[in-house]
Amino acid sequence: MAYRVPFVDPGKNYRNIKDEIDAVYNEVMSKGDLIMRHQLAAFEQNFANFVGTKYAVGLNSGYHALLLSLIAGGISGGDEVIVPAHTFVATASAVVNAGGTPVLVDVGPDYNIDTGKIEEKITPNTKAIIPVHLNGRMARMDTIAHLADRYNLIVIEDACQSLGASFDGKNAGSVGLTGCWSFYPFKILGGYGDGGAITTNDPEVARKAALLRYNGEDRETGEYHYHGMTCLLDNLQAAFLDVKLRHMPRWIERRRAITEKYRDGLGGIEGLFLPHFEDKRYYDVYQNYVIRTDRRDELASYLEENGVEVLIHWRRPYYSYAELGFIERDFPETESISKQVLSLPMNVEIEDAQVEYVIKYVRRFFKK
Repeated sequence: MAYRVPFVDPGKNYRNIKDEIDAVYNEVMSKGDLIMRHQLAAFEQNFANFVGTKYAVGLNSGYHALLLSLIAGGISGGDEVIVPAHTFVATASAVVNAGGTPVLVDVGPDYNIDTGKIEEKITPNTKAIIPVHLNGRMARMDTIAHLADRYNLIVIEDACQSLGASFDGKNAGSVGLTGCWSFYPFKILGGYGDGGAITTNDPEVARKAALLRYNGEDRETGEYHYHGMTCLLDNLQAAFLDVKLRHMPRWIERRRAITEKYRDGLGGIEGLFLPHFEDKRYYDVYQNYVIRTDRRDELASYLEENGVEVLIHWRRPYYSYAELGFIERDFPETESISKQVLSLPMNVEIEDAQVEYVIKYVRRFFKK
């Protein structure tokens, strides 16, 4: 159906920056700069500067950012890695495919890992923690860093949904050994196809990731150093992302302005929980505007019927799929979240009138 308020609008986003995108397309294509050319190097440097790290390594997905971070961090068979129970399955799958064992921890009301429940899951086999900064909000990195120091663990930040977010003055993706990023088209910084990156301050990790992403080969010498893989960020995508990166500060402010309109319009509705958490140490960027209600499925149907496109993340927790081999099931907050959360339209192209339309129909639903 043609939605009056689409969840995202990549076509409109392109039209808004068409001249800039078309210019870099023509430059790349006319010069034949297709693989590992200066556009990729420029984007990596600019992206590292934006995040606040020394290095960035462009990859073809957020999943590969996680996988290469684990490999570069030395995770292998028998190693346990703590991950949230409520996240996209790729976080845990990367651990499995690196040879490790994911150990799940429930999340808190802000949808991020419950740091009060991490320590009880640490064993002599625990080697790493992957906090996921979900929906544009960072996890409690002060507590996580303290635990990592105490137990000699590496921290790999799954920051795929939180570019531009910060906690206590530290940017997402700049605190752990690595930060892992996704440039899937619907992310805050999205390409025209998939993409990802690692950010790090560790030169050895950056070099190893850069070699692993291209078959283990040093492109300058032609020598091979690892049994690698092919997961390089496409040069054309890097050029597009570099254009979009320049717009990020303005786009983040627009997202935050939209959330304030949602908060003003939806505040005070009984039975509706909004994603606003009063702690001045956080700067949230709202990759998703996630609301929570026991009437989630009814509300989703009602909004869709009235032209509002919504998204429900993970109706079933990933650990509930028998094929994936998880044994633990006792994660009450994750279980509740899977039945209650709903994401409202959130994109920088949305007009104020469209936001008001969404608010109107949410309020109408709860008045019924």
